[in-house]
Amino acid sequence: MSNVPLMHVEDLKQRIDEGTAPFILDVREPDEFALCNIGGTLMPLDDLTRRAAELDPNRETLVLCRSGGRSAIAVEFLLAHGFRDVKNLAGGILAWAAKIDPTMPRY
Repeated sequence: MSNVPLMHVEDLKQRIDEGTAPFILDVREPDEFALCNIGGTLMPLDDLTRRAAELDPNRETLVLCRSGGRSAIAVEFLLAHGFRDVKNLAGGILAWAAKIDPTMPRY
């Protein structure tokens, strides 16, 4: 997680409200996604290497997981494979639950 570009949850919330949100890629597992999500596209980290071709390398993309670790790995992978504008959601879904939506389940 060295120099992975970040977006903070407050910035994402503002972008969502403005209708300018990036493509949201959720790299958690299906059971985590079912428990709580912010409407992103689910692609578990273990599937990313074989499914990356389904994604648009020219589209602004925000990657999230539970706390930011798995998504940082995904961002590094995507940047190394030609994606231009990819960021990690700082603090992941836990930060979203803490700062934006306190009614969201935490796990």
